[in-house]
Amino acid sequence: MPDTTTAKSVEVSPIKVRKIGHLVYEVSDVERTVKFWTEIMGFKISDRNEFGMVFLRTASDHHTIAVAPGQAKERQDQGLRVDHLALEVASMDELIAARDYLKSKGVRVTWEGRRGPGGNPGFHCLDPDGFEFELYTEMDQIDERGVSRPPNQWSRVGSLEDAKAKPLPKSW
Repeated sequence: MPDTTTAKSVEVSPIKVRKIGHLVYEVSDVERTVKFWTEIMGFKISDRNEFGMVFLRTASDHHTIAVAPGQAKERQDQGLRVDHLALEVASMDELIAARDYLKSKGVRVTWEGRRGPGGNPGFHCLDPDGFEFELYTEMDQIDERGVSRPPNQWSRVGSLEDAKAKPLPKSW
């Protein structure tokens, strides 16, 4: 039987990831890549935003993959890059608790709030090597109609508290 009097107490993380949600990456030719994901891989387009990003889905989540125009000319030595990997948590309260916990551990939060397509509130932070990841909740679901939330309902906000205080309509 181990000696528990000298064992270190390890803090348990309050973060409970439900699933890997989506990947956003840069491409050299958005339309060529969209054609690949739709015509060859069977994805469907959910949205396009004003920055040239295209959001693609495989099931009901608003997006599983998003592609963005690459910055290859400015970064020839680095090539194209993954923007971020996103992980889903169950609720706004869990999301806020996760942000606060990560900040308390010295993890740098680089953005928080709600951006637009997909309607999901979330925050981005950096892992120890500087790779960006997102924790989010409440991703819009696309039903059999295939209709995504219209841009006039995107309601961009700059904090999780604002996203919680100003929830999006449940239907559109």
